[in-house]
Amino acid sequence: MKKNKAVIYWLLTGCALIFVMVLVGGITRLTHSGLSISDYKLIHGTLPPMNEQAWEEAFELYKQYPEYQKLNSHFDLEDFKDIYFWEWLHRFIGRFIGIVFILPFLYFLVTKKLDRSTIKKCLVLLFLGGFQGFLGWYMVKSGLVDRPDVSHFRLAAHLTTAFVTFAYSLWVALDLIYPTKKEVNIKIRNLVRIGLAVLLLQIIWGAFVAGLDAGFIHNHWPMMSEGKLMHETVYIEHHPVIKNFYEGKSGVQFVHRYLAYVVVGFILWIWFRTRKVERTPIQENGLKTLLALVFLQFVLGVLTLIYAVPLWLGIAHQIGAFFLLAAMTFTLHRFTK
Repeated sequence: MKKNKAVIYWLLTGCALIFVMVLVGGITRLTHSGLSISDYKLIHGTLPPMNEQAWEEAFELYKQYPEYQKLNSHFDLEDFKDIYFWEWLHRFIGRFIGIVFILPFLYFLVTKKLDRSTIKKCLVLLFLGGFQGFLGWYMVKSGLVDRPDVSHFRLAAHLTTAFVTFAYSLWVALDLIYPTKKEVNIKIRNLVRIGLAVLLLQIIWGAFVAGLDAGFIHNHWPMMSEGKLMHETVYIEHHPVIKNFYEGKSGVQFVHRYLAYVVVGFILWIWFRTRKVERTPIQENGLKTLLALVFLQFVLGVLTLIYAVPLWLGIAHQIGAFFLLAAMTFTLHRFTK
């Protein structure tokens, strides 16, 4: 680890910055700020408008698109500045992450601090980062045509790629922190892999809920409404019926609700299955953290739903998903290497 200390700190810094970006992205979504900047300038867009004339020009551009025309026609310049800030900050952090990744990567490459395997992994990270930026703009474009909201599919792709980029960055760092190979329990490893896949599926449906504003309906628990496990709107919003579960507000919330039980159950299963095998202290700590976080995340999800997504709870729930993914990634790594 000593030999790779600088590289490890660099990768973990990237993880921290992706966390901050996802946090700010959540605030941007929940404050409905994501469509405030309706153009994309990689260099010139780094700084916000610097004088009143520039602000007026940005506001006039915003007025040309559906969000202002259909939802925010009552906005004045000060209202616009409020939502502009969050989207600008989100994009600025994205640019900053690009610099923090590329410049040290080139330095480590030139000074031969990266072995061939790590170079390949870093190239994957470079691709994921670039793809994430593309998906961000691709998402914004969907809200600039005829409806004042982004596609929930594109939102899910953008968010999920951020989570995957974080998880892979953490994995590469863990490869350097724990370089020693050990005997692997194949059954446990595969079980945790399936758990990770189920968690990612839940994150995708969480993004669908956010994209469709589906957290603002059926604000009851454990029932979807008084005395009903499944509200009738779950299966009547769209045809064919299957479409409700990825495009209907009620159907998407239904999946996200009950998939949460599956995630909790799966992690409990991992916990009980691993009780029967010999575990290192690091594996034990990872499993304890995973168990604690899944119950915390479940409680946050319930509270977010009951209180109809107040900003602070919505953000806390998203942060909980982030830490849960980190714990699952760590646990998988410790049962893989």
